[in-house]
Amino acid sequence: IVQITQQTSHVVQQPNITCKDHSGNENNLTGKEVGFYKPIACRNVNGYSYKVAVALSLFLGWLGADRFYLGYPALGLLKFCTVGFCGIGSLIDFILISMQIVGPSDGSSYIIDYYGARLTRLSITNETFRKTQMYP
Repeated sequence: IVQITQQTSHVVQQPNITCKDHSGNENNLTGKEVGFYKPIACRNVNGYSYKVAVALSLFLGWLGADRFYLGYPALGLLKFCTVGFCGIGSLIDFILISMQIVGPSDGSSYIIDYYGARLTRLSITNETFRKTQMYP
């Protein structure tokens, strides 16, 4: 069950789930307890499609069309004047856009049919749990 508020969505467990911890102990969850209640930040989108950005980068990246589309006109003009930095800049931009490292200039996320695997920046906060290393 997913409950969505303004900026976060809360994932709540389904009833009748059996969980196993790392020791092998089983825990049956009936749905009355709140075991998997975790706020997850929502991604805001402003109309930039991931498919369009990758296609522009692949086919018209040497003209800077991908950077113009994502809202970086100065870099788009620079790529246009240098023919994609002689092709090397186009290849680098294609890799960066396809790995979702470079996104829209306004800080929003892409519209993607399926988010799938994505690089995320890890940071150590108060919510971070560091598991001790166990050697065999």
